[in-house]
Amino acid sequence: MRRCVWISAVVLALFAALVPGVSAHAAGERRAVPLPLERLFDNTAVSDDARPAAADFDGSGASLSAQDLAAAGWTPGRALTVQGARLTWPDRQPGEPDNVLAAGQDVRVRGHGDALAFLVAGTAGIDVGAAGSVVYADGARSGYRLTAPDWRTGPLATKAVALPHINTPGGQLAERARLYVVTVPLVAGRQVASVTLPKATGLHVFAVAVRSPAPGWTGSWAAATGGYPTVGPWTDRTLRLVVHTSAGGPRVRLRFDNTFAAGPVRIGGATVAVQQSGAAAKTTPVRVSFGGAAGVEVPAGAQAYSDPLGFAVPADTNLLVSFHLPGTVPAAPVHRLAQQRSYVSEPGDHTADPAASAYPTVLTSWPLLTGVDVGGGPGSVVLLGDSITDGDKSTTDANRRWPNVLATRLLNQSAVPRYGVLNQGISGNRVVSDRYPGDGVSTDTAGVSALHRFDLDVLAQTSARTAVVFEGINDVRWDTTAEQVIAGLREIADRGHARGLRMLAATILPCAGEARCTAAADAERVEINAWIRSAGVYDGVLDFDAVVRDPAQPSRMLPAYDSGDHLHPGDPGLAAMARSVDLRALVP
Repeated sequence: MRRCVWISAVVLALFAALVPGVSAHAAGERRAVPLPLERLFDNTAVSDDARPAAADFDGSGASLSAQDLAAAGWTPGRALTVQGARLTWPDRQPGEPDNVLAAGQDVRVRGHGDALAFLVAGTAGIDVGAAGSVVYADGARSGYRLTAPDWRTGPLATKAVALPHINTPGGQLAERARLYVVTVPLVAGRQVASVTLPKATGLHVFAVAVRSPAPGWTGSWAAATGGYPTVGPWTDRTLRLVVHTSAGGPRVRLRFDNTFAAGPVRIGGATVAVQQSGAAAKTTPVRVSFGGAAGVEVPAGAQAYSDPLGFAVPADTNLLVSFHLPGTVPAAPVHRLAQQRSYVSEPGDHTADPAASAYPTVLTSWPLLTGVDVGGGPGSVVLLGDSITDGDKSTTDANRRWPNVLATRLLNQSAVPRYGVLNQGISGNRVVSDRYPGDGVSTDTAGVSALHRFDLDVLAQTSARTAVVFEGINDVRWDTTAEQVIAGLREIADRGHARGLRMLAATILPCAGEARCTAAADAERVEINAWIRSAGVYDGVLDFDAVVRDPAQPSRMLPAYDSGDHLHPGDPGLAAMARSVDLRALVP
């Protein structure tokens, strides 16, 4: 009998050594060996429409539709880039376990970067969250808190994708199901070895990955998507967008975002060239590729980066980025206020055309394209703002927005690094409330709130080093209190600091004389500015209010800086703001 027990113990020990993930209790160890997430799947969230009872996501028999996921481009095993993180939708068929109910499991995760990205949803009827931890390769640990919005009631403004139906055993419901990508900070410079999930009832994890940095790249141009309006419709058309670089470099890559979309968009091919004038290129445009292919399909809510291309990008220069849309595109994610003329072609793929003759139609927005990165460089400064940062009332086609003037100043000096400057202004944007609801086709392109877009438009930007937050005037003009705006600005500063960014705040400009800039709104503005100057929450202050206000009437802009609407500075005022920036304040 004793011999049998000894043999059993030996067999168990050998089994534990040969088979990763044998339970810690069975092996006589304190913890299980961390396993890949898919080895831990214990919940089934996705059902075929014909067999809805094959899945039970929420414990009440409801589930996600496999057909809806496929229509969004979220097919089994598909890699999805969301908020700069590469995640894989579970490679499972409908009715198979495809996610983990978070209960303290140890998950094998490798990589180093600024954040962990989780593809999650809650099923408790409310946001669910709890603390987890990260183990690094050197044995160090750090904590994090993961919160998953509910799959049926969570905010559409922050969802990765929304699906039009929910499957139940009793039939399909016309109700939107949400999935979210949530990021949490990592200790910089350390290699991740494993992640311990939180213990939280109803918190489902479909995928987890380290958001890796982009070594060797600097963001040169960017635009934030502010909504999802109708366009065209464009069928078999080429868009030729004109964008202005800040930093230059010997290589280039492009980023396209299908933000807010319900379905995928196909980019048949894309090129880059230096602008001669209008839609004409100086030389034949050069093709970029996507994973070695000529084109790419971008799933709903996801991003696509082109492969690196050896192409000398001049600093402070207009580029032509051309991309062919072979299918029909009736609506698209758009940055509406480009203050720059771009172009739409006649039918066909005209991405390689150097001449302007195939581009008869002018476009005044930037659809789909959200970033141009260049090789090398010291990284980027991200400017999160509203219409004043967006360049409203600046001269069209002249690149006289204050971010452009700041970028030129950086290029023309050697005291601090020559950072790229990324303009993430959206006309009409607010700190604490959404103008665009975050889902569906809408005429409102003023974006989701700065709080809701901060992860995508700041934290996920290429090689971001410093962020400047310059918002609040639209909040107070529409009756948001100073207390609410200050709370939002404080949260933004905290979130930026947690990711290692230097955070600067700009004071809000005076606007008396504009219809909604009442004395009550100005009192709120003054209170916010006093907090920005004195609270010490941000690492530095750009006092744009002091630069442009009329000393004789501090609630108004100087007439020389006023564009005429009393809300937006004209070219001289925007230049004065950019010239007032102490460039040393931009250095982390």
